[in-house]
Amino acid sequence: MNEVVKIPKTDYGSEEAAMQAYLRQGERAAYALGNRGPIRFTAEGKLHPDILDAYWRCGFYVFEGVLKPDELADIEADLKDILDRLPAEKGAALDAKGRPALGADSMAPTLFWSKPLADPFGGTDAAGGRHPVKMFEPKAAADAPKEVVYLILGSLQFSEAALRVYGHPGLLAVAAAINGEDFAPFNEALFIKEPGLGASVAWHRDGVTHWDSPDWDEGSHGFNFMAQLYGCTAANGVWVVPGSHKLRKVDIKAMVAAAGSDRLPDAVPLICAPGDVAITNRQAVHGSFANTSKDWRVTVNFGFHRRRSVLGVEAGGIHNARAVYDEARIAKRAELIGFGIDARRRRFPDETPYDYQPQRGQRLSWDAEAKAGIKDYNLLDLSI
Repeated sequence: MNEVVKIPKTDYGSEEAAMQAYLRQGERAAYALGNRGPIRFTAEGKLHPDILDAYWRCGFYVFEGVLKPDELADIEADLKDILDRLPAEKGAALDAKGRPALGADSMAPTLFWSKPLADPFGGTDAAGGRHPVKMFEPKAAADAPKEVVYLILGSLQFSEAALRVYGHPGLLAVAAAINGEDFAPFNEALFIKEPGLGASVAWHRDGVTHWDSPDWDEGSHGFNFMAQLYGCTAANGVWVVPGSHKLRKVDIKAMVAAAGSDRLPDAVPLICAPGDVAITNRQAVHGSFANTSKDWRVTVNFGFHRRRSVLGVEAGGIHNARAVYDEARIAKRAELIGFGIDARRRRFPDETPYDYQPQRGQRLSWDAEAKAGIKDYNLLDLSI
C-alpha cells in the first residue's frame, strides 16, 4: 500500500536460510524460461505464435505492462474500500466502523479467513482434498490479528475496477486464442497477501472433472489470469511447476517427500511488476508460500474455459453447487463478460472494446439495474 503501515517482522525461523536460497534460485530459473513479454498480435490480429508456444510449453506466461497507472489507481481505491468494509472479525455482521460488513449478507461463498501465515487448506479434505500436503507455517508476530481475509470470491460485485479488468480487450483476445472465440467464464477472486500475515496456498492442481475423460488434454480445465496490483515476488507470489499441466496424473505427496520439504525443486515463481498479468494453466501444479516479506501482493484473479469443457457437463461442488451446465446457465454467467466490456468502454472510451462472439449483436449495459443484479452472481460459477 502507498501509505506507511506497520509490517509485522516475521521469517521462516529455522528454515529461513534455506528458504532465501530457494527464492533466489527460483527467481533465476523463472527469468530463464523465456515466457514473458507484452501481449503481441500478428498482422492478421492473431495472438503471436511465440506466446502460444511458450504458454503451452511452460503452462504459464507473464504479460508485461498490461494495466497502466490510472487503472492500477482505480483498483487500489477499490481495494482500500474493500479492506475498510471487511467484517470486524470472522462471522461479524458489522465492520470496524459499525457499518454492515462487506459480504455479510451474501448467500454465495465470499470471504475466506486464515490465521496469519497459516495454510488453511493443506492436508485437509477442503476443496475436494486437492491440497494433499500442508505447507510450512512460520510463526506470526505476537501482535498479529487472530485471523485475516486472504481470499474474496465473487469479487466483481465488490469492485468495478476489477470488472473493468475482466473486460480488457487484450486479455479477452488471449482467452479466445487459447480457449476458442466461444470461451466461457469460470470464476473470479481477489487474493490478498498482506506482509507478515498472508496465508500460504498448498501445492495443488485445479480441476476435478476431466482428468479421466478420453478427450483430456493439456487445456481441458482452462486457465486463470492473475493481474497484479503491486507486482509479485518469489517471496509472495504463486509458484508453478513448468510443464506439469501436460501430465494427467501427478502425486504431489510424493513430490514433496522426494524434495524433503515443501520447496519443490522444479517450481519457479511468477515474477511480476505492477500492472503485469500472468496466465496460468489450471492443470499445472502450483501454490504459494506464507508471506513473511515486507511486500503486499494483491491479485485480481479471473479464469476462462473452453465452452466444450463446460457445456452439458455436471460439475461444481467446490466453488458452487453441483449442476449440469446448459446453454442458459453459461449464457447467464457470461453476462459478466458483457458487463465488464461495457464498464471498461465507459472508463476507457479511446480503447476498442472486445467483441465477444457469443454476445455478438447484443449490448449488455453496465447500469444501475445490472449493478444490483450481480449480487451473489458467483452462485452460477462454472467450476470443473
